[in-house]
Amino acid sequence: MRAGEGSVPIGRPVWNTRVHVLDADLSPVPPGAPGELYLAGAQLARGYLNRPGLTAERFVPDPFGGPGERMYRTGDLVRWTRAGALEYLGRTDQQVKVRGFRIEPGEVEAVLTAQPRVADAVVIARDGRLIAYATPDDLDPAALRRATAAALPEHMVPAAVVPLERLPLTRSGKLDRAALPDPDFTPAAHVPPETDAERELARIWSEVLGVPRVGAEDSFFDLGGDSILSLHVTARANAAFAVDLTPRDVLTARTVRALAEVVEDHVLRELEDLAQRPEGHPAT
Repeated sequence: MRAGEGSVPIGRPVWNTRVHVLDADLSPVPPGAPGELYLAGAQLARGYLNRPGLTAERFVPDPFGGPGERMYRTGDLVRWTRAGALEYLGRTDQQVKVRGFRIEPGEVEAVLTAQPRVADAVVIARDGRLIAYATPDDLDPAALRRATAAALPEHMVPAAVVPLERLPLTRSGKLDRAALPDPDFTPAAHVPPETDAERELARIWSEVLGVPRVGAEDSFFDLGGDSILSLHVTARANAAFAVDLTPRDVLTARTVRALAEVVEDHVLRELEDLAQRPEGHPAT
């Protein structure tokens, strides 16, 4: 979370100390991009006293230094400003795991708070999904999801962005995570499925996405869908309709109605193929 008055500046490295802001592959990140802070130089300690395991974890080889030199992995999430100063964004040990991916919420929060009019943002994992909360309460959630999709990998795009007037705080002034509201994945305008294919697909989407009601024009992504969940939808749809859909079909169609048309095309082609086969010729 970044406070409304801005992120926390921590300045520049002191004399005889080198600072690196690196990604997970230990490659430098460009200004404005979040990364982990590493320290190196003549003032670096050799390690933790009588703690070889922790020393090996935190004091790692320095790929930018000389032979045998090491750098210290701080666990702080930071970014360079255009002016060459460092801004503190949070801790990397606050990472969450969603669908097998380890995600640093601070990286997503940094993208959100960089958007116009976003005063504050916090990202959490809830029910296997990444949920973002942003202030003020008149923000456009769809626009913010598009902004994160343009800047981050797909698995780091929040399934929902919930605008709030202000983030809930405890009496001590810390974020009250328990008071954050559940996101509503049910669209306001509901268009009921009409055909048998639409109704069956709506049932499958409802079960896979965990939403109580799915309409014919509802967007797979707006309901919290992603590339991983599209695999589950594809498997169930292929079993239900005896077709050969791919996850790309789900991601491209986006709505139940459009995907139902793809299913019907698959079924029609299969029937035409059967009609053209010589009598008694088995299907391949």
